[in-house]
Amino acid sequence: MKIKKIISDILSVTLLANVMPTVIFNSYAVSENTMRDMSTMEIVKDMGIGINLGNTFESCGDWIAQWGDGTVTSYETAWGSPVVTEEMIQGYAKAGYDTLRIPVAWSNMMADDGQYTINNDYFSRVNQVVDWALDSGLYVIINLHWDGGWLENIPTDYDKCMEKYTAIWTQLSDKFRDYGDYLIFESQNEELGWSSVWNPWGGTDGKEQSFSYVNAVNQKFVDIVRSSGGNNEKRHLLISGYNTSIDHTCDSLFKMPSDPANRCAVSVHYYTPAGFAILTEDADWGTASSTWGTEAEYAELNSQMDKLKTTFVDNGIPVIIGEYGCPKENKEEESVRRFLTSVCESALSRGGICPVMWDVTDLHYDRTSYEMTDKQLQSEMLAVKDKYVEKKDVPGDVNADGQFNIADAVMMQKYILSSEGLTDWKAGDLCQDNVINVFDLCIMKHMLTQIK
Repeated sequence: MKIKKIISDILSVTLLANVMPTVIFNSYAVSENTMRDMSTMEIVKDMGIGINLGNTFESCGDWIAQWGDGTVTSYETAWGSPVVTEEMIQGYAKAGYDTLRIPVAWSNMMADDGQYTINNDYFSRVNQVVDWALDSGLYVIINLHWDGGWLENIPTDYDKCMEKYTAIWTQLSDKFRDYGDYLIFESQNEELGWSSVWNPWGGTDGKEQSFSYVNAVNQKFVDIVRSSGGNNEKRHLLISGYNTSIDHTCDSLFKMPSDPANRCAVSVHYYTPAGFAILTEDADWGTASSTWGTEAEYAELNSQMDKLKTTFVDNGIPVIIGEYGCPKENKEEESVRRFLTSVCESALSRGGICPVMWDVTDLHYDRTSYEMTDKQLQSEMLAVKDKYVEKKDVPGDVNADGQFNIADAVMMQKYILSSEGLTDWKAGDLCQDNVINVFDLCIMKHMLTQIK
């Protein structure tokens, strides 16, 4: 009888749930058009830890067009990734990540019309994956990646390069203008900085000129986005550092662009030392190392993070380490874990620095089973996150596992039937009337339906 009564009550208040203020739903799910009253520093701290969807939408090369079938999929899978699925994206969130960086080569399938028109199918596919990530509760960073290297021509063909750069970001800004603040634009990847103008190992000739190009591109980026209207007037933007090198980006010649919204973070990468973080075997420019964790290597890591803190964070400018990582081939397994968790902790412990790990197909995340390949690494990374990242309040998360899903509804129903205690009482009080009852359960089920 009691079960029948509850079912009857649920049916009787279904209409109420359907007309409940959308603020209840938006309090836990990412609203497509919400721009919260949060500074960029607060946003970056909220971004927790991140991971890259690497070697996927940034894959490029003439051979793809020549040997592929002319579809978006031929580019998406050209560098080894399987076709991205919604379950794959949801898996990143379930693995404990808060941010997904999606590198993109926008020139792929671009129309030869003199206007640099991005192919609609390509655009729509990236858009779909962005939506999946946002629906999973992830912050999303989209950028203009290497993209075949056409930005290398800025010193010799400045006007044409800036014309293309403007066209790309104008289209991106228009496409995503109404998206909320969980979507972040990044001006470029590692290509802002020109060795043809200034050789960092050969003196200072051309240094000022090369930096001026970097600053000009970043200012153009901000100007394009801010003038595009909609939520872009307040969108949080990620400014590419000089070749994303920490040392060069912290140089006084690097200037953050003027931004009327004052909502910019700076992007750098960390692949130091290169012998461990990049090389899998000796090269003519360096010697590969299979281990990491000496006193000198820890000191170097902390020195670099201190430099970011004093140069940017202490001056109100948050930092996103858009890429850090290492290969696993010819590397000691424990050293890989030690390096990845140490970079993550060194960043988070200084506040205002968000680490986003570089990952490609089946390196650290299995894109077919939708889980991390190294459970111990995952556990250690989450331990670092729990130590420094404030736990997010997730309405409906009554079992206090950091997620809102069907397990919470099951626990809520058991509570109502048997008065068993809830792990997180307040998270279940969706009506905010200081009691857990059938109304809360009905709203929860409606919320779950909306997520699907």
